[in-house]
Formats: sequence, C-alpha cells, structure tokens
Amino acid sequence: MAAADNQTRLIHSVSKVGIIGAGISGIAAAKQLSGHSPVVFEATDSIGGVWKHCSYNCTKLQTPRCDFQFSDYPWAEGDNSSFPSHVEVLDYLYGYATHFDVLKYVKFESRVVEIRYVGNDQATQLPVSLKSGQYGSLLTGHPVWEVAVQTSGDPNTIQWYAFEFIVICIGKYGDIPRMPSFPRNKGQEVFQGKVLHSMDYSKLDNEAARELLKGKKVAIIGYKKSGIDLAMECAEANQGPDGQACTMVIRNLHWTVPSYWIWGLPFFLFYSTRSSQFLHERPNQSLFRALLCLLSSPMRMAISKFIESYLVWKLPLVKYGLKPDHPFVEDYASCQMAILPESFFAEADKGKILFKRSPKWWFWNGGIEFEDHTKLEVDVVLLATGYEGKKKLQSVLPEPFRSLVVDSSGTMPLYRGTIHPLIPNMAFVGFIESVSNLHTAELRSKWLARLVENEFKLPTVQEMLDQISREMEVMKKTTRFYKRHCISTFSINHSDEICEEMGWKYWRKDNWFSEAFSPYNSRDYCEEENDN
Repeated sequence: MAAADNQTRLIHSVSKVGIIGAGISGIAAAKQLSGHSPVVFEATDSIGGVWKHCSYNCTKLQTPRCDFQFSDYPWAEGDNSSFPSHVEVLDYLYGYATHFDVLKYVKFESRVVEIRYVGNDQATQLPVSLKSGQYGSLLTGHPVWEVAVQTSGDPNTIQWYAFEFIVICIGKYGDIPRMPSFPRNKGQEVFQGKVLHSMDYSKLDNEAARELLKGKKVAIIGYKKSGIDLAMECAEANQGPDGQACTMVIRNLHWTVPSYWIWGLPFFLFYSTRSSQFLHERPNQSLFRALLCLLSSPMRMAISKFIESYLVWKLPLVKYGLKPDHPFVEDYASCQMAILPESFFAEADKGKILFKRSPKWWFWNGGIEFEDHTKLEVDVVLLATGYEGKKKLQSVLPEPFRSLVVDSSGTMPLYRGTIHPLIPNMAFVGFIESVSNLHTAELRSKWLARLVENEFKLPTVQEMLDQISREMEVMKKTTRFYKRHCISTFSINHSDEICEEMGWKYWRKDNWFSEAFSPYNSRDYCEEENDN
C-alpha cells in the first residue's frame, strides 16, 4: 500500500473493464466480456488459480468431468464418469482459453496491490445513487475505479489503471492461509520439527515433497479435501516396511463419499435434478410450494438418513470414528462433502493413515499434544486448515467498501452471487459456491455480460438486499454451516432466476421427463436461438 502511495500516478486507461484473477472465474468472465477487450490481471505466471498453485501430485477433481466443463467447450475425452487430475484440469482450461483467444487479455505476473474509488469527490462515502435506491449502469462513461498493479519484472514500480467496471475473480482459496492460534509457549516456535501450511506444501516440486514426507512421522491437521489429499501423498511416500504412518488430526468431522458413488442412486436422490430440489426450501417460493416443502420434510430427512446409513454400510466410518454427528443434508447444503480417493481406506487398513479426533491441540518440542493430554511424536506437521478468503478480498478494497464485504450474518451479500448492492460498478464471480463452481461461474458471467450491455436492469438496492436476505434465511434453515455460503439445495432455482432475467427460457431440457429426472449441468445452458 505504501509503495502505491509513493509513486507518481500515471493512469493507464486501456479498457472500460478490468478483471482481477485468471482462475476459472476470471477466464469465464473474460470470455463473456470479450466484446470490451478487458484487461485481466493475474498475479502469477499461469491461468488456473488453485488448480495451478494449490494442488498436489494426487489432487483430482471432486466432480465428474461432465459436471466440470464450459457449456460451449466439452472435454476431448468421452469418459464422463472419470475424475480428472489437476494436470488434466489445467490442460482443459488452457484449451478453453486458447480456443476462445482469451489469453491475449491476460497480464501475467501482475499483482493488484490496491484499488481506489474515484467515482465521486467523497471517496469515503457511499455513492449518492446507491443511497437513493438505484444501482445504476455498470458502464458510466468515466472511470470509477483505479487499480494499482505491481509486476514481478519491476517490483519497485507501481502502474495505475483506470476502469469503469471491475470484476473480482480471486476466489476464496489461496494467498492468505488460515493459521491456528495457540496458548502462550505452545505454538510452533517450541516445536523442533517442520511446520507447513498446505499452500506452502503445494509449492514444492514432486521430489522435494516426497523427501519431506518419506520416512517421517507426519501429522495432518484437517479432514477436508486438502487434508485427505495430503494423507494420500504421505501414504504413497511411505510405502514399504520402513515407511511411517501419518496421523490425521480432526477437529470437525464432515461426511465423505466414495468417488464411485457419485452416479449411484443415493446421490441421485439429492443431486442436481429439478425433482430432487422440490424437496428443499428455496427463496421466493409460492404458498403452494412452501406447503409442499413442509409436507415433504419427513421425506427429506428420510433420504438424508438413508444416505447416511448407506455411507456407514459402504465405508468404515464407525471403525475409524469418522461418522459425523450432524445430518448428511447439512454438508450437502454447505458444499462440504469431500470425495474420497478409491484407496483411502485401503491405506488406513494398512496402517499408513491413522486418525485422531480432538477439538483442541497445541505444540510441544517433540510433536503435538491434545486436549486429553496425550502426546503424538511427529517430525512434520502439515496444516490443511483452509484460507482467509474474505481477508484476501478486504486487503485490496478501500473503505468504506472493505467494511461491507461481510454483513451481519458473516457472509458476503451478493445478488445473483455476483453484484454487491452497496459496492458500485464492481462484480464478484467465484465467491458463492455450488455443486459445480465452474458451471455457476460461467452462467453468472453470461448474466453479467448482458447486464453490462444494459439488456436488463437490476432491481433497486433494497430489493436486491431483500433477495439476498431470503436466500440467507433458506441457508440458515438448511444447515448450521450456512456461513460457507453454498446454494446447492436451490442451485437450479438460482439458475432459473438468472435465465429469467436474461430473457432465456429456464426449462432447459428437451422433454418433461428429462426436465424432472435428468441431472442439470453446464451443457444445458448453451445459448440457443429461442433464448432471446
């Protein structure tokens, strides 16, 4: 920030639209906004976001490839049931960006260090138009934001760019690790071994990562996607009679499902079909729909119980103390299910992966100690403790907008998962999750491109805030983990409303049977001649 303040501010005005981040959301937004020749700032030397910079050797996609593809760019392979590796995902993203000539918009190794609001003379107050109730046009004819960019080739120089409209696509993961806090004299400074966050581990090459784990006693803190992948990396590095076991330290348990089960009947009952989402409450539902949802609540819980029983039967969750106490539906509603690698429990059966549940832990010089005062001797501690996504966003936004990122519910209020009603001429793509984040990022980018072209108008600020509140109330009723901000239980309804605002038909299937029982995916949202 200080560096940006000390530079002579020669402002570059090269485009009306700026995009920050070239991950999945940034590339999708750039393609849809290509008519404005946007400038895309990417802090690293590659597109792909977390798939490039927060993945390990064993990292794979959590959804089948047919649920992770752009509507107008299918995978080259025909095996829709497979789970591509992170390398295959990157190849797919590069293929998409090359096919649609998106890379020409990207400025690599260009880190945004500051954003300034210049839309009116009093930059510390909300714009008058927002206070009066109207959001206004996204392209105003004059600069609204100035962006300070630091390049790796010349880190001592800050370049400034002016834009009428900015799209933030930096996501919730990466950059700022969430680090646990400890009592005095019980932090990592007393530990004689090595401590790495999963973000730092992902930066190691294959040889260095294997050397770190091979023959070492390893503790992995966390039991979500990153933690499970790290456990598999550790088990693979310690094959053979001399290999050590790695211990997963688990504070909060969540439901996990085997990869081969995604296409099975149990998940079909809860997955992305229009008929399945009739079981769940959704925003803006009619009185009849609310009554139907109320009457179906016993069926909803019965299905959740059935899936839980199925998982306990298929997986050794009870044997290893990994059965969560909360219903399956709550993890589905908060996008917290982790897909287990096929050999995960096989490695546990061999003793290569151990489990320890403990709500609290801290360091001692030889390892980590738990709340029950037992100690675990370890050489390496890997922290799969997640990221501070909101802090990452707040670090670049100016006041008063920085204070608006998180509302009283602890979530980011975004209309259609994209527009913050109180932040002018700025959009956010990739922050609110769904069953398929690529699909929602692309559809929201299509919606955003048409909004930029004034093909439709936004509701008033208050109407947008009311819609956001209704969505949040649905999340609160569905899961205690509502702060994860996931729309999985009403994702098709969310897409319907986006299509309706764009003037598209929202029933996307060829016939009523497919409409009711066939899973929805991005291919259903290819633009058709009769959409407009």
